[in-house]
Amino acid sequence: MGAVEGGGESKSHARGGKKHKKKRRLRIRIDMTPMVDVAFLLLTFFMLTTYFSKPQTMELNLPADEKQQVEVAESNLLTIRVASDGLMYWNIGMDPANPIDVKDLRKFLVDKNKENPKLITLLKIDRDGKYSMLIKVMDEIAIAQVTRFSLAPMTEYDKRQIQKARA
Repeated sequence: MGAVEGGGESKSHARGGKKHKKKRRLRIRIDMTPMVDVAFLLLTFFMLTTYFSKPQTMELNLPADEKQQVEVAESNLLTIRVASDGLMYWNIGMDPANPIDVKDLRKFLVDKNKENPKLITLLKIDRDGKYSMLIKVMDEIAIAQVTRFSLAPMTEYDKRQIQKARA
């Protein structure tokens, strides 16, 4: 580990006069090998025992052509609109919008997808809304295992539908 080298007394001065004994400095040498061994042991231990988690990603399927239109029957389209204040409204097809709470959304989505397996969920969020609402709704969609959904910008028509539902 450590070693001390040297240690004898020095010879007297060559010049005449009194002889002074000069003390030599002791050199201390620290062996770094055990510390390096321990460092690599800890490094390999933590590398081998660390849980490697897979990144959670969501697959997005984008159309090859932006101008491509996909025809969907209105009875198979569930629209969820999130207003700027965080309130949510849903409707199927051309029915009037109905309010729904975030905590009820998961059960609602599961029930509607059991009723109609061809149901496509269309999510529209107001630009002035909070980003956290988008995340909450997307999480609920993922937990409810809805695999057919789409995101779309909110239009003036959607804002009018929200105003009608509030009245």
